[in-house]
Amino acid sequence: MSDWWHEKTLSELSAEEWEALCDGCAKCCLHKLEDEDSGEVYYTKVRCRHLDEQICRCTDYAHRSTLMPNCIDLRGADWSDIEWLPSTCAYRLRAHGELLPSWHPLVSGSRDSVHLAGVSIRGRAISDEFVHPDGFEEHLVRWVE
Repeated sequence: MSDWWHEKTLSELSAEEWEALCDGCAKCCLHKLEDEDSGEVYYTKVRCRHLDEQICRCTDYAHRSTLMPNCIDLRGADWSDIEWLPSTCAYRLRAHGELLPSWHPLVSGSRDSVHLAGVSIRGRAISDEFVHPDGFEEHLVRWVE
């Protein structure tokens, strides 16, 4: 079996391959704040209420854009402007022509490798149900780059 994830561009991926490329870190499900002057994006440890933090998956993935209108569908993303994605994100890595890391589930063969490597948000986030929208700044983190 070939390493299709290194051979194909993002636009060449089938829907199934696209979903498989996600490493399951769930960092994209963290709320982000953008500096209005610099445009710099800061991550918080506040996660979407629809994320199951233990498995780092959306509890209603098929309806996520309806449940959370600001949930971004990366398939339609502008790939020339993806620097807001974490540096470890497989979509960002592949958009830049970089290889997937050894802990990525496609490389390791295990969905748990992202958690074992400490890359996922498992055990490090709080649901947005428990944080007032004006309080997100109190939860800025530096462990997402």
